[in-house]
Amino acid sequence: MTGPHDAITAPYAGAATGAAARAGSHPRHGLDEVIHAPVRFSIVATLAAAEKAEFAFVRDTVEVSDSVLSRQVATLEKAGYVAVTKGYVGKRPRTWLALTADGRAVFADHCRALRAIAGGGDG
Repeated sequence: MTGPHDAITAPYAGAATGAAARAGSHPRHGLDEVIHAPVRFSIVATLAAAEKAEFAFVRDTVEVSDSVLSRQVATLEKAGYVAVTKGYVGKRPRTWLALTADGRAVFADHCRALRAIAGGGDG
């Protein structure tokens, strides 16, 4: 018979044991430190829903200031996860943000790891 704490101490489905577990099999190892920060995660999640988005749209969606978004985008761009394109609409300067292929892949892996940690499996 199982007790109420068995789920806490039992390894998650598919977990390695022994030497493999010590090598880092817990799903938290699939989290990406760059996009794990709440604001950066929100930016990447917003960009994942579109091919590209205007800076102001992302700023308003994520509810941060221009300077905060700028700093976080610079971090994501340095990691190779976001591409920044500048141009004009008429005479007005605009900045567009887009996830790179690497950014989309890392975001998908990060979401899978979060679901695995939360008990939702790989899906």
